Amino acid sequence: MTYKMLDGNSAAVEAMKLAKVQVISAYPITPQSSISEKLSDLVESGELKAEYIRVESEHTALSVATTAQLTGARSATATASNGLALMHEILSMTSGNRVPIVMPVVNRGIAAPWTLWCEHGDSIAQRDTGWMQFYSQNVQEVLDLTLTTYKIAEHGDVLTPAMVCIDGFFLSHSLQKVKVPTQEEVDKFLGKYVLKNTYLDPSDPMFICNLTPPEDFTEMRYQQKVGMDNAIKVIEEVQKEFLSKFGRKLHIIEGYKTDDADVVLLAMGSMTGTAKYVVNKMRSQGKKVGIAKLTVFRPFPFEHIKNLLGDKKVIGVFDRSAGLGGQGGPVWSEVSVALKEFDIDIRSYIGGLGGRDVPADTIEKIFDELLSIQNREKDTHTQWIDLKKNAMEIREVIKHV
Repeated sequence: MTYKMLDGNSAAVEAMKLAKVQVISAYPITPQSSISEKLSDLVESGELKAEYIRVESEHTALSVATTAQLTGARSATATASNGLALMHEILSMTSGNRVPIVMPVVNRGIAAPWTLWCEHGDSIAQRDTGWMQFYSQNVQEVLDLTLTTYKIAEHGDVLTPAMVCIDGFFLSHSLQKVKVPTQEEVDKFLGKYVLKNTYLDPSDPMFICNLTPPEDFTEMRYQQKVGMDNAIKVIEEVQKEFLSKFGRKLHIIEGYKTDDADVVLLAMGSMTGTAKYVVNKMRSQGKKVGIAKLTVFRPFPFEHIKNLLGDKKVIGVFDRSAGLGGQGGPVWSEVSVALKEFDIDIRSYIGGLGGRDVPADTIEKIFDELLSIQNREKDTHTQWIDLKKNAMEIREVIKHV
């Protein structure tokens, strides 16, 4: 085990190198570009023994990685934002063929308006394509989640691809001190990739993804559901093994000072670190608040949510995606369904879009609102929590007749 100063993108590359990926097909897109660049450098220098395939788009990048892994090679790619959207067709192809690729997704808002900066709308929009989704709080988690997710995705009871989500710029370009395991340690933990559901044999050819009639389609989709359901137990097992071997604890969902909290805020990604700071600050003021950090969004951990939050009366859910057309953000919707049997007031908060920071003041404002609701001092809340007062005047298009 050594210490290195890494940004989030470098941590993802470090994990892929330690996993000994054999085929790489990554197309650059801000703020993911340095992942594809660093992987290329490692292959060129000979430090990583892999085939680097130049492609013309993200659609092809995932197509190449998927088909390469179908031959028995652990493959690698990465993307962000509109690049992930371009992959949409192949995302379902990868998951439907049960190809357990692990793909860093550097979260960035999808245009328009055009943006280079962080929000979760790009990965959240792909939540029903059959991929697991893990959200990182810090750079150490980028490394640890990527390593553990290889073992989870490739497990015979799961065989499901996974996105390791990295907040653009907040994590992707943030240098932090990271514990990096040795190659020998990772080899013992992860091992070589073993093809489990297909084989490559020229003397015994097989069809992959041939036209499937209605008589079989539902059952094959159900197999994906079973794999996703199985993932929860496998995630727990792998995280427990990771703790025993590397001394760092990962969570499906982490409750921070939630046991006796009057109100709890649930959130994902880098802002949860700021939220923990705010919890400590408000606790010192005698305010019983807590944070629930959700790491695994797919498969959605319904039972874990119930066990952690089922006895609370007021909860806020922070979405770093707009959830346009819904009554609240996508994470709020999932949490509301998970807790529908309980008498809990669950409030939706939306913010941090297009790279807007989520500072301590914003989180403190949310907690104060939730406490006021809990104390029955007010009933309404500010859903779009960081909205400017002149929102409808910014770049408004007015047609003059």
